[in-house]
Amino acid sequence: MKILLVDDDVELAGMLQSYLEQEGYEVGVANDGERGVTEALSGRYDLVVLDVMMPGKNGVDALREVRMHSRIPVLMLTAKGDDVDRILGLELGADDYVPKPCTPRELVARIRAILRRTRNSDDKPSVLTVGQLTLFPEKRIAYWGGQPLDLTSTEFSLLEVLAAHAGRVVGKNELSEAALGRPLSRFDRSIDVHLSSVRQKLGLLPDGRSCILTVRGRGYQLVKE
Repeated sequence: MKILLVDDDVELAGMLQSYLEQEGYEVGVANDGERGVTEALSGRYDLVVLDVMMPGKNGVDALREVRMHSRIPVLMLTAKGDDVDRILGLELGADDYVPKPCTPRELVARIRAILRRTRNSDDKPSVLTVGQLTLFPEKRIAYWGGQPLDLTSTEFSLLEVLAAHAGRVVGKNELSEAALGRPLSRFDRSIDVHLSSVRQKLGLLPDGRSCILTVRGRGYQLVKE
């Protein structure tokens, strides 16, 4: 697996590169947003670690440009407590985020979680169908009403979990564990932001309802038509 690190902090990028290489990853480094976008779209990488705070083209602008052309998994490095950039990144299609400063071990854990869920698995069903929704988990392709859905890796994983439990409520922590590969932390709105994006991509049922219901205090439910 090959990882792209995009961070203007040369010292930090070098340290993270060394740690990731010790963990068995191939690592490329870009120290500015422009170069980061070029490398991310090169087709040579399996995942991008993208810092938000960079001079010139910042991480949010870089992510926006990458998402215009690619669904490559993107893990954002955000300033601790900066919810605005964090939520904006998720809305633009980031798969997850890690607040800085972070330990290399935490970063590796998040990378592994994202890569693990993007790999094909023999124990997954070949197809999941719920009403107008059809998912092919092995290929990670989704259709709504016969039309292809443009989903990020995380969005697909969340929809897959909901489809596998269609008709029943799935708690946020269960969704986080299954789709993000980590427990839901306090005040973490990642699941809400991702599912808001999924709702917009799916549209409405014939009766005007969203096919993904919010059950206050409990979680989310995919309507089983």
